[in-house]
Amino acid sequence: MSRRYDRTEIRSTVSRTFDLLRADYDMARSDRYLPMPSGVSSMGSHADFHVRSETDLLRMIERARAVDRNNMIVGQGITRLIRNVIQDGIRLDPDTGDPDLDRVNIDKWREWCDLPDACDSAGESTFHELAGLAMRAAIVDGDIVSLLQDDGTICSIEAHRVRTPRNTAKNVVQGFLLNERRKRIEVWVTKEDLSPSIPLFKVSDTRPIPIRDRSGERQVLHLYLPKRVSQTRGISALGPIVYPIHYHDDLQFAHLVQAQIAACYAILREFPDPQETSITPGSSGDAQRGARTEDSYNDGVSRLVEGLAPGMEITGRPGEKLHGFSPNVPNQEFFQHASLILTIIAVNLDIPVHVLLLDASKTNFSGWRGAVDQARIGMRELQRWVIRKLYRPTYLWKVRGWLATDTAYRARAEISNINPFGHRWMPPSWPYIEPMKDAKADSEIISNRLDARRNVLGRRGLDIEEVDRAIVADSGALVVRAIQKADEINAAYPEAKLDWRELVHFAPTLATVEVDKDEEQAPAGGNTKDKADE
Repeated sequence: MSRRYDRTEIRSTVSRTFDLLRADYDMARSDRYLPMPSGVSSMGSHADFHVRSETDLLRMIERARAVDRNNMIVGQGITRLIRNVIQDGIRLDPDTGDPDLDRVNIDKWREWCDLPDACDSAGESTFHELAGLAMRAAIVDGDIVSLLQDDGTICSIEAHRVRTPRNTAKNVVQGFLLNERRKRIEVWVTKEDLSPSIPLFKVSDTRPIPIRDRSGERQVLHLYLPKRVSQTRGISALGPIVYPIHYHDDLQFAHLVQAQIAACYAILREFPDPQETSITPGSSGDAQRGARTEDSYNDGVSRLVEGLAPGMEITGRPGEKLHGFSPNVPNQEFFQHASLILTIIAVNLDIPVHVLLLDASKTNFSGWRGAVDQARIGMRELQRWVIRKLYRPTYLWKVRGWLATDTAYRARAEISNINPFGHRWMPPSWPYIEPMKDAKADSEIISNRLDARRNVLGRRGLDIEEVDRAIVADSGALVVRAIQKADEINAAYPEAKLDWRELVHFAPTLATVEVDKDEEQAPAGGNTKDKADE
């Protein structure tokens, strides 16, 4: 008897078949091997949808802080990354059009940066230290807010204080009031003593702070590293590796305990049935080795149990066989697994695992150099990020303050063809990995015109105009000093007739002769040892 198919079943079968034919990408399909991820809408979702719960956001922040605070590896890796990016601070290079005003700007900037009472509202950190702390907060917490205050200091607001009251009807998203184009209008900051675990119901518990002042200039800096344009707040960089981090902690703890147990030594004894012999546990000669407890069983039999300690004796129950162990602690698989976890952590922090551990014993020089070169690409991007988000807006804010409060400064800045805001930033570079070879390679590239000198210097983190100015200034100063010194010597000793060029080019020389090693011959009767091996 033939089966009858209704139209609904046929239509459903055809629809499923058509969907399979229409899915040109495997990622568009969902099956038992590629299930639909949780928290994802098949119709598309906003970036803020994935942190729609403020409780989840605060939990992620505190969990990341706990990792940074307690983990034996991650916190040091973040510190190492920040030290490579900030180093001694990003250097200001004013370009106002007036050399005297350039010097005034750089002197004022350095004085403000190096004095904690002038730049930090708490009076504890220099500006470069604040930059390092802000970068750490952006990596660990996800973001941080810096308030440029009227008194000329910066007030840092940590991520957990930027929150949204539940009873507000305004478009406040994760603590930021947004307009219809997602432009930030205000940041809503809670009181310092408000616990993150307390629900925020009242608008009065927060202080709305305008992002821009009355003149339209930015006074609130939001430092975060978004991955999507529709993302209002930053997410901790430790999010993708939260499981490997905890696996690493558990693995280390388990093997430390295992190593402690393996370090104990034990004498294993077994007594016969008390009904068959007069020897019982605890009889004469039974020396106590550790803390004892008595366990009772359903059959009425009791047993003394001693705590685990070096030099202990383990007494078995009648009929029970006990076996000692001598484990290989740690075993070979431990090192491979721990290395894999550390590599995953290092990759997500954008630093090589060799730099994370300060250990290059597992690679050769070429491997070290290649890994460091790749890491520096990301570090340069972070340098540009911190300049764009913190250094540049802060410097422009300070120049506006100098123009408003310093009459003499304002008078000089109002001269035509002078731009008091003109400047560049010179981020710190890194030393050559192999100085002689790297410098020679750069020289060969420039002399053979394989690339422009400007581009070669740029790859080293140097600005060609800054380098040329410094070279010309140093050379000019050397010539002036040489002329002055030559005049002094000739005035005191007329017979010397010294020319200033002799002072510039005077230097002791050592005659060196290079001998082709292939033409070297061992002395008569001497040892014919290979010179290359020497």
